[in-house]
Amino acid sequence: MKSAKLFKALGGVVAVMVVCTPYAQANDTLASSVAANPGSSAKAARAADKQLARAVRAALASTRGIDVSGIAVRASGGAVVLKGSVPDAAQIDKAGDVAKGVTGVTSVTNKLVGAPHQGQGR
Repeated sequence: MKSAKLFKALGGVVAVMVVCTPYAQANDTLASSVAANPGSSAKAARAADKQLARAVRAALASTRGIDVSGIAVRASGGAVVLKGSVPDAAQIDKAGDVAKGVTGVTSVTNKLVGAPHQGQGR
């Protein structure tokens, strides 16, 4: 009687081990593939951010009434930051609106400032 209980318990342990082994191997395979290419997703994200910044800069450059010579564009995961200066304050809001209209932009932080007027005496 005791040997029958021992065999049942042993059979249960073996069954659990058989079921868990393929699961553990599958997880090891996934972990090793992620470990083999840890920078590939980061590299792709940087490339996408660079492409989005270029698209925003191109949209700003093609918009009449915006001088892009003093504007720097940064992008990270769809969030765009505009920094620098523009000749007149009206271009600040216009640049932000143009950036928001670019495909892939999820938010815009507009840190543009109007350049001080040259040639004014005191």
